[in-house]
Amino acid sequence: MLQQRWFQYALLSAVSAAAVGIFGKLGLRHVDPTLATAVRSVIMAVLLVTVCFTTGLTSRLGELDGRALLMIALSGIAGAASWLFYFRALQAGELSQVAPVDKLSVPLGILLAVLVLGERPSGINWLGIGLALVGVYLASMPSKA
Repeated sequence: MLQQRWFQYALLSAVSAAAVGIFGKLGLRHVDPTLATAVRSVIMAVLLVTVCFTTGLTSRLGELDGRALLMIALSGIAGAASWLFYFRALQAGELSQVAPVDKLSVPLGILLAVLVLGERPSGINWLGIGLALVGVYLASMPSKA
């Protein structure tokens, strides 16, 4: 069962990310995307710090070494950039087109895992990546309604 725990978390992440798109699009009607991203970030920080305090994780801060802190900081910078661009895209475009293009992060993430982490996807995995790229293209095309 533990082997499939990653899938449960990934599925919950996908559902949560879908909600981000809906709530973000609805909230951006008359708000600057950068301001909206900042407000969202503060809410997230308060929630996450609260979880860390209530679960006792703050006592483990000393376990983080310099390299881990650097990678976490770079991840935070990349995440902030992603949110800023995502919210700008949501304000300017349709969620039904923005969301699939945003999911190019999946094949890009796999490619980076190969190049940086040395991961080796199988042939069927590469086929899935190719299909995902086709799916992004098809799903992001303008609808003719």
